[in-house]
Amino acid sequence: MTTTSHPETTLTLDDDLPVVRITREFDAPPAQVFRAHVDPDLVVRWMGPRDLEMHIETWECRTGGAYRFLHAREGEEHWFHGSFHDVRPDEVIIQTFTYEGMPDSVSLERLELEDIGGGRTRLVTTSMADSFEARDAMVSSGMEHGVREGYERLDEVLAG
Repeated sequence: MTTTSHPETTLTLDDDLPVVRITREFDAPPAQVFRAHVDPDLVVRWMGPRDLEMHIETWECRTGGAYRFLHAREGEEHWFHGSFHDVRPDEVIIQTFTYEGMPDSVSLERLELEDIGGGRTRLVTTSMADSFEARDAMVSSGMEHGVREGYERLDEVLAG
């Protein structure tokens, strides 16, 4: 198992399964963190690193919903899409995730929110890729940097 961490974000790679687990705590209650994940006007303000601009084509974060969005910078475009399998307010979001640059690869993601008291939330995201090659390509593409900066931006949205 490989683990890297930032003072607040931990990213763990499983040795036996093509899984990436991300753990992060936020100074906001689960309802506020959940809302920042389902409201497209909030999602566009924090998802991804600072040097990418996000454009949402579709964002229906509900059980049975779907999404498609673009991350862009200086003529570079990266499209992503997926479906929301199960969305339970303030608790769980289960979804698929596909980078359209690798259309034959899909991962299954489970985001869990835990109330840890004091108006704080622990977020745990578990992503299972369809192969070790797909997982490792996702991680080596700069995933940790994007996740860390995205969560720093989410801190800013939650503060305000």
